[in-house]
Amino acid sequence: MVRVKGFVLTEKTSLLKDVVGMLGWWDEIDKSEEWQRYIFYSLSASYALISFVALVQLCRIQLRVPEYGWTTQKVFHLMNFVVNGLRAVLFCFYKTVFLVKSKALEMVLLDLPNLLFFSTYMLLVLFWAEIYYQARSLPINKLRPAYYCINGFIYLAQVCIWISIRLSKSPVAIEFARVFISGISLCAASGFVLYGGRLFLMLRRFPIESRGRQKKLFEVGFVTGICCACFVLRCLMVLVSAFDEDADIDVLYHPLLNLIYYMLVEIIPSALVLFILRKLPPKRVSDQYHPIK
Repeated sequence: MVRVKGFVLTEKTSLLKDVVGMLGWWDEIDKSEEWQRYIFYSLSASYALISFVALVQLCRIQLRVPEYGWTTQKVFHLMNFVVNGLRAVLFCFYKTVFLVKSKALEMVLLDLPNLLFFSTYMLLVLFWAEIYYQARSLPINKLRPAYYCINGFIYLAQVCIWISIRLSKSPVAIEFARVFISGISLCAASGFVLYGGRLFLMLRRFPIESRGRQKKLFEVGFVTGICCACFVLRCLMVLVSAFDEDADIDVLYHPLLNLIYYMLVEIIPSALVLFILRKLPPKRVSDQYHPIK
């Protein structure tokens, strides 16, 4: 009996040492300037690649349908190019960004891509809402103004938060700024569930032999799942980082956490969505309906 207890105690001690050793390994990477440089430059290269892919896709669409102006599809790829390009530049000059003296300026540089990412993918929600309303013979004239108003309110509120951080320099204002980003991420996830889910259920009711039904089901279902998951994860991680310094993501001394966070909430989802929506539109489309494919 004593031997069994001793064995259990030894096993637990060994497990504890392994956990401590793993945490020590994590801390060593966080404190290593070489690892910081490698991780942040890897993030920069990943964003640059996605930005380049979005630009190539935009050029392909323009060459395919040059007779149409800025359709939803073109704007979506343009915004992907901008937001990922901006992230690539910020991570390329990561030391300058993370060590900037003004906290308000640092938060402007780091939060602006979050807002642009939100606006980019809310464009998909708008597009699906228009399809759903048209299919149900409902008016769509209020959808785009609603999109502009919601985005305008969010950007205005964020500017007010940045100004309050600059004037007050209070940690409460910084926490509120992160809670705000967490809140709009949750709203984005809700938008995908609401309109992506409605469109998916509507497509399922179409006859099985309907042309393109299965492809559209796959497209809407996967993009809804990917975007909803990435925004929910962003919501949770930003909310935790607002109140726990050990989970702070936009800092120089947490490169591994930054790698995991940005890979899961932006890089991998963006790459998957661009891959799913890679197909070019047909050469002739309706004036009212410009599908994102």
